[in-house]
Amino acid sequence: MNKIGIRHEDKYKLERRTPLIPEDVKELIQKRGISVAVEPSKKRIFNDSEFKNSGAEIAGNLSGCDVILGVKEMPEIFFEPGKAYVFFSHVIKGQPYNMAMLKNLISAGSTLIDYEKIEDDRGRRLIFFGRYAGLAGMINTLWTVGQRYQKLGTDNPFSKLKQAYRYSSLESAKSEIIGIAEEIKKNGLPDEMKPLIIAVTGDGNVSQGALDILQLLDGTSITPQQLKNNDFSAGSSVIAVNILPQDYLTHKEGHGFDLFHYIENPGMYESTIEELLPQINVFVNGIYWDDRYPKLIKKSWLMEQAKSDQLNLKVIGDITCDVHGSVECTETATDIEDPVFIYNPLDGQHQMGFNGEGVAVMAVDILPSELPRESSEHFSAALKPFIKPLANADFSADFDELNLPDELKRAVIVHRGELTENFKYLKEFLRTSVKKK
Repeated sequence: MNKIGIRHEDKYKLERRTPLIPEDVKELIQKRGISVAVEPSKKRIFNDSEFKNSGAEIAGNLSGCDVILGVKEMPEIFFEPGKAYVFFSHVIKGQPYNMAMLKNLISAGSTLIDYEKIEDDRGRRLIFFGRYAGLAGMINTLWTVGQRYQKLGTDNPFSKLKQAYRYSSLESAKSEIIGIAEEIKKNGLPDEMKPLIIAVTGDGNVSQGALDILQLLDGTSITPQQLKNNDFSAGSSVIAVNILPQDYLTHKEGHGFDLFHYIENPGMYESTIEELLPQINVFVNGIYWDDRYPKLIKKSWLMEQAKSDQLNLKVIGDITCDVHGSVECTETATDIEDPVFIYNPLDGQHQMGFNGEGVAVMAVDILPSELPRESSEHFSAALKPFIKPLANADFSADFDELNLPDELKRAVIVHRGELTENFKYLKEFLRTSVKKK
């Protein structure tokens, strides 16, 4: 049986999550007979003694482990022959910043399993942090609203909020937001903020997490069509609108919108989202995006609005966090320690913090780590059923003979140093990255 290792997270200073929590490790050891070793960590939300008490070995390194679990990307030179590594590799889009890591993993003759591709037979992800990205992302966005308006000279109830990671728990953050909602209900918002129109894109796990926080404000919900038609009261305090693909995508030949057709044929559709944007004050982006799909907020639109002094957009919470992606002015992914920058549409420049002319952009790319305990508990519960198959698998076997359940086997990107069939397209990205060097 393979020995399972849990490595410490070292990509980010405030990455405090773990793929398995001590309670689940204890069950795997005592009831499943699985051997587990854990690298020590001074910052992990669950401390070493909790893992030791669960029955795990606290190991200075994981050289004795066959399957190594992590959360974020592992160092380029970390990989060893014959071992299997399970983590969010961020390579499936050919991300250039991770091609060296992928190349070294292949050269080492290792196996890579990516959580992002652990899916059921309908392509639905089974193990994810997305909901917690949405929860933390909306908390951070509302905090950004408070700080930005304060810098613009408007005292407001949101300025009492803290960044998500500064709360002791998700519940304490929710409690404070509920208190702000009660204050708004009693006193309203300053005239300079009314109505505060907050839009959330998407309806997946990320968006649902964001909407769960937004609904605590107990504002008025409107449809995208109402937003487009100005069919709402200008005297309202908080107005919420959820924007879905069918609300802004139209078929170029006049056919009705079909989500599955769009996913396969995005070039046959065009975006009309700019009809919805002008009155939005806070834009929270929670969609999946790659460069086949249209952008939602373009720099050119921001510039036009700013030049005509009609830019009402004050804050963007880009939970999706694709640099220059669906929100084109996301100039960089930000750190938890320095999470916000101001983008100036007139000169295309950005500066960290809350001061300056333009739009405040919150673009932290490890948002679930701002709620490390709750997000780890959720993730571990989803991952736990797959640990026994990982422990039993013979990774020395050829891929066709690899005894993994389909959900895991579909997520094997590299097996013993070779890209598997579904991921051979990455050869071109690897080749291109080498040429650029």
